[in-house]
Amino acid sequence: MGRSNSDNSSEASRYIQAEKLLLAQAQLDSFPEEFRALKAGQFISTDSRLRSLAPEYDKDTGLIRVGGRLRHIETLPPDVIHPIVLDPQHQVTKLLIQDIDQQLNHPGAERVLAELRRRYWVLRGREAVRRHQHFCQDCQFWRSKPQKPKMADLPPCRLRLFKPPFFSTGVDCFGPFQVKIGRRQEKIWGILYKCLTTRCLHLDLLEHLDTDAFLLSLRRFIARRGKPFEILCDNGTNFTGGDHELRESFSQMTPELQTQLAKQQIQFRYIPPSAPHFGGTWEREVKSVKTALRVILREQSVPESVLQTLLVEVEGILNSKPLGYVSSDIADPDPVTPNMLLMGRRDASLPQVLYDSNELLGKRRWRHSQVLADQFWTAFIRSYLPELQGRQKWTSDGKGLAVGQVVLLIDHQLPRALWPVGTVTETYAGADKRIRTAKVKVKDKMYLRPVVKLIPLPPKRDEDKDTLDGLS
Repeated sequence: MGRSNSDNSSEASRYIQAEKLLLAQAQLDSFPEEFRALKAGQFISTDSRLRSLAPEYDKDTGLIRVGGRLRHIETLPPDVIHPIVLDPQHQVTKLLIQDIDQQLNHPGAERVLAELRRRYWVLRGREAVRRHQHFCQDCQFWRSKPQKPKMADLPPCRLRLFKPPFFSTGVDCFGPFQVKIGRRQEKIWGILYKCLTTRCLHLDLLEHLDTDAFLLSLRRFIARRGKPFEILCDNGTNFTGGDHELRESFSQMTPELQTQLAKQQIQFRYIPPSAPHFGGTWEREVKSVKTALRVILREQSVPESVLQTLLVEVEGILNSKPLGYVSSDIADPDPVTPNMLLMGRRDASLPQVLYDSNELLGKRRWRHSQVLADQFWTAFIRSYLPELQGRQKWTSDGKGLAVGQVVLLIDHQLPRALWPVGTVTETYAGADKRIRTAKVKVKDKMYLRPVVKLIPLPPKRDEDKDTLDGLS
């Protein structure tokens, strides 16, 4: 059986009365001197926080209200003209802000404040609303950003001076491209090898994105450029598979052969998943290569030989790119380029450099390469290396992650509403002791992610506990 109208009205009146008692108690807790003075019809102190509001005591409700300057408005309800004064630190005020924020589906601070002031005047209300939204998990889910650590120092692979080109090499694939083979079209990919110290570039084609194609490309690269000491790459299956196959082949050799070839092994170093900024050195070159090919090809299909020729020409253009600042003063020396180390001249279109006979010592032509290398490294250290000192972004430290922190995993392939929420189970610090990578548990799965792809969230608050604290 349904309730009668008298029961409903009685329950509503009890609710209104309970609300008045709670608000009156909150005002008595926050403004005891002002409450007693206004109730007795006396003036409040000149240093009171309520002085600028011209507060008045409402005898009908037993509450302190804003006197203000809007009392002559006739079209607005009394609660809007004379809102109830509340302290931002009181638990009742915090619960009211939380309730309005939830009713409005967690909008911006200004929207919550405008709705709040239709009935209540919270001292420093904007600050109180922002403080609540800062600790509200739902609000931070939609608006919070990652806490990025300070940009790290350059790793050793970027600073291997006086080493041959491609001693430390970054590798990445790009594409696919459409190529003509007879009357049909097939996909083909490009692969980029980038010297992390001298900025030299090597481009090649891959028929497939598998382990065999990568190993064949690596053999061609080593035959033309020499064996690298280390290879840095992402966690692509072709790279990890190639690493595994090389290690397995080495383990099957005889002990004597292993001893002789131990120093010839290539160390594979992997960047964390979903962390392209860890490989920004070669990712930037991938963008340059794609831009150059887009301008030339204009999305049209070409034979594989034509694409191979274009890649080599793009490689030459990028290896002719000056390192560092280029001066417009004719008296300044020419800028250093990767081609100085690879070809002995700054650009493939320029004539071969001529050297003084004293440097060549007659017919001892073998000194050509040493003279060129010395010139490159002298200009590299003097002109380009000092420019690597500065930090272009991430100049300050964000708040570091800790084990047990609730985080939101950024996944740009999904809308933000579907980004997974997990808990940090382990953190990994870099050489500068700053947390840069973390392992996150989402349900029953573990993910390794960089800090810049993790958004810290405040812990979920227990609303029942907040309510009990406010009534105690």
